[in-house]
Amino acid sequence: MRRWSVPLCVLACLTVGVTAAFTVAGPASTGPAAAAPVEPETAAAPVEGPPTVSPTEIRFRRDTLRPGSARDVGLLSEKVDALRGIAESYLRPTPDHQNWPAYAGAVVLAAHDGVVVQRFAVGDAVRYSAVGAPPLRIGTELPESERIPARVDTIYDLASISKLFTTIVLLQQVERRRVDLDAPVARYVPEFAEGGKAAVTVRHLLTHTSGLPAFLPFYSTHPTPETRLAAALTTPVTAGTAPGNQYVYSDIGLIALGELIGRVTGKDLATAVRDGVTTPLGMRDTGYNPGADKRNRIAATEYQPYVGRGMVWGEVHDENAWALGGVSGHAGLFSTADDLAILCQMLLNGGTYRGRRILGEATVRQALVNYNADLEERYPESDRGLGFELGKHLYMDALASPVTFGHTGFTGTSVVIDPLTHSFLILLSNRVHPDRGWGTNTVARRALARSFADAHPVRPALGGTAWRTERRDNATVTLTAPLRSAAGAAAVASFLFWYDTEPRYDTVLVETSPDGRNWLPATLSLRTLHRRFAVTTGSLTGYGGREWWHVTAPMPAGTTHLRWSYRTDTAQQGRGVYVDHVLVLDPRTTGGVLFAGETTDAGKFVADGWAPATS
Repeated sequence: MRRWSVPLCVLACLTVGVTAAFTVAGPASTGPAAAAPVEPETAAAPVEGPPTVSPTEIRFRRDTLRPGSARDVGLLSEKVDALRGIAESYLRPTPDHQNWPAYAGAVVLAAHDGVVVQRFAVGDAVRYSAVGAPPLRIGTELPESERIPARVDTIYDLASISKLFTTIVLLQQVERRRVDLDAPVARYVPEFAEGGKAAVTVRHLLTHTSGLPAFLPFYSTHPTPETRLAAALTTPVTAGTAPGNQYVYSDIGLIALGELIGRVTGKDLATAVRDGVTTPLGMRDTGYNPGADKRNRIAATEYQPYVGRGMVWGEVHDENAWALGGVSGHAGLFSTADDLAILCQMLLNGGTYRGRRILGEATVRQALVNYNADLEERYPESDRGLGFELGKHLYMDALASPVTFGHTGFTGTSVVIDPLTHSFLILLSNRVHPDRGWGTNTVARRALARSFADAHPVRPALGGTAWRTERRDNATVTLTAPLRSAAGAAAVASFLFWYDTEPRYDTVLVETSPDGRNWLPATLSLRTLHRRFAVTTGSLTGYGGREWWHVTAPMPAGTTHLRWSYRTDTAQQGRGVYVDHVLVLDPRTTGGVLFAGETTDAGKFVADGWAPATS
């Protein structure tokens, strides 16, 4: 069974000693620790530097989807069971989504190690016939007898999740050496060179770094599908941009890639997706332009009188994709949660499912490299592989890691795939039904991801309970250990530490104080069996390796308090922070112990927004 907490490094610290002049005390120890023994000569030297993870470290499995319970795969049942209540709560206005529901209906599917642990539908696939004018935007509800409840096999308009299918088919052409990622797009689509795009490569379009604008309304500015496509292909880059030097999420780039696929395969995009992905995977309900026979299984989307469509139902919602005939590289696909689960599992399996290989393992790893790392400081939301979004806490929340990948769709859809836990979460909804002005459903995406992430237990490394931060947005929560007496010059703190936060925006600060009022950052040394690094600012943020760290920190002379302070921003989070086995030793004081958090001083912690937890 795979867990996010890995206690081996901590047990090793207890067995072979630590870098400081004392060891972590076990539950029954209250006195000074013995001198650290020499580590075995066979132990590999830990890598220096903060925790990282790259696609090369992903371990692919060969799972086949099957139903089961959370308990079957070591997840916390109460957190998995909570998904339904969370999804249902957004069928009406909520404090974080006021005035209107987040969606009319939704389907949620969650899986871990190939086991589908949650699969349900809430609300309605079809509920409204029209919507009133802004600002009230009152929906005109259908009579009860004409509404269509959402079902687990309801077919949803995927919107931009369609881009993943375009990406996969394109990568298949790369594997067959028909396409070079670093070749100019104009090599395959000559007219694309117009508008200053001669140097724009296939990779630039997949990573949204071409300089193309995000969107243009081709549906209203050109009269036919042919002229609309021509306009998209010849759209100039934005003035002042250079290929690879900026990030702008662009539908137009994916329209071009859809056309590129057609040029190199000799097939239209719909056929290429069918032959390359959906048919070999047995995705029977996935495709463009679903037939009228499926209409009663399809979720309605938006009321669009401004283009003469009325309530869109059974046709693609995106106006440009609709105006291009329903098939485009950026939008147009319809699917079910069950079909998308197959796609997710194929990717977690390294490109194969039930013996059918869709992509090579090396290609999947290549697709999950963050090619926009150099842009991250200027464009914090730019982390992207080839087509896939990476580590986007905005909707992945606590499921995010540097290699967690997925995508969202404007209609209210999303997939989040975490290869470190072999888990994925699918949300299909019609949040634009009846009107996009009712707002995004990202709050629901985050809440569902947070609960499913919490279903993956973080066990205290040595058993019992650990202190854990409570889930509070836009807050500062503190855990304080008052020492028995002021520290001398040789005092050192030791504790076990697990952290996973939203990078840059949610931080944990370890501090010391001589009086409980004025605080200074502590200098920290963090170590596991395989990695170690030091922090002089006392501050940590981001990916913590999903494992327990043994931390030591010298206490300045006169220290009377040790504190862990966790500050969050207004929205998304990681898993939070855990602290356990706090021990402060001073060999120059009587007894040598200034704080023993597991025994004598266990009841002296001052917790504000922290609580004992077993997972």
